[in-house]
Amino acid sequence: MVWQAGQKLQLGKYTIERELGQGGFGITYLVKDKQGNQLVVKTLNDYLRRQLDFAKFEQDFLNEALRLAKFCHPHIVRVDEVIQEGDCWCMVMEYIDGEDLAHRIWRQGILSESEALRYMQQLGEALTMVHNHGLLHRDLKPLNIMVRKNLLDAVLIDFGIAREFSPNITQTHTQSLSDGFAPIEQYDWRAKRGAYTDVYALAATLYALLTATMPVPSPVRAFGTRLESPQKLNHKISDRVNRAILEGMAMKPEERPQSVSEWLAMLGNNQVMSGLSPADYGKLRNLLKAGKWQEADRETAALMLKASGRKGWLRVADIERFPRQELQMLDKLWREYSGDRFGISVQKQIWQDLLDSKKTDWQTWCCFGDRVGWRLKGNWLSHSSLNFTLEAPTGELPALVVCDSIALRHQESVVSLLSRSDL
Repeated sequence: MVWQAGQKLQLGKYTIERELGQGGFGITYLVKDKQGNQLVVKTLNDYLRRQLDFAKFEQDFLNEALRLAKFCHPHIVRVDEVIQEGDCWCMVMEYIDGEDLAHRIWRQGILSESEALRYMQQLGEALTMVHNHGLLHRDLKPLNIMVRKNLLDAVLIDFGIAREFSPNITQTHTQSLSDGFAPIEQYDWRAKRGAYTDVYALAATLYALLTATMPVPSPVRAFGTRLESPQKLNHKISDRVNRAILEGMAMKPEERPQSVSEWLAMLGNNQVMSGLSPADYGKLRNLLKAGKWQEADRETAALMLKASGRKGWLRVADIERFPRQELQMLDKLWREYSGDRFGISVQKQIWQDLLDSKKTDWQTWCCFGDRVGWRLKGNWLSHSSLNFTLEAPTGELPALVVCDSIALRHQESVVSLLSRSDL
């Protein structure tokens, strides 16, 4: 059974747009709800439905939905509900507009160390939550990691073979796995497992991202084939990261870091480690969602100062070095909750439209202030005098001030911000 474009589910609650893909177990569709939001519906494919043990697969599928529903984390795919359409059980999930990391490295080759380490930090935080709930993911690999379009924001998907575990207790698990990313104990249907099992897969994933090479499967390594040092395949990999990958992929579980946080610590202090965490964005997201624009503006400036390690205000040099991924995330949140009325990229487009070789820099700056509502009748307005509603001029926010003292809203800083090519 394959659903066609235009087909209605749940008495018209969802409309099929197109098939997204099909794997060994499931088939996924892009759908729209009545409000026009894009979502994903996942169900089991026809091949499984013809198997004698289909009931077991169906139960595993429902268990996956229940496991995912436990988690509310920006780097774990969100499940909205479980539905039954005819005799088919389905998961309704968030739609992640982007591509998986496997296709990313096939398309562009190796990732930079800083980008790959950012994903490790995000995924590590997600896996820590999974482990704290007594679960192992067991299938971490580039193909099961999505990156949102235009953002360095990774999301862990596909919990189909996740299982409960008790640290250092011998348990029976199915041998579902992915060669190259699964540790040796996963090939044994009865073995001790722990967080170190997913640590191996996380380290193997980093190996693949930085070398564009599939790691040697652990059973092949067990028979004497040596794992090539990632640094030999990519000389730009630092000694610290090379060592963390190799220790994370140690054949013996007891020789690996025993938790994800322990392994992340081996990666050391890096730009990705000093950036903003998902928790940092929580307050801003809530303020924007509630339409508290003035408070959200102050919080945005505070986050930019935090990400830069500064107090009071940002210099032009700070803005030029400001992490691209953080800038894009701040912009995305503002645009998402304002219906594209507010955001740094919105301001950038207005600025570019106003650029004119016949105007001086100050004249262009004043025209910009007039357009976005920072000036009125030739006078620059204080922060408290701005219009903090959706009726404000397009691009008025964020104005980026802290406690009504200008943090960014002066010519040199804003022009530097709006001139960045990575927004």
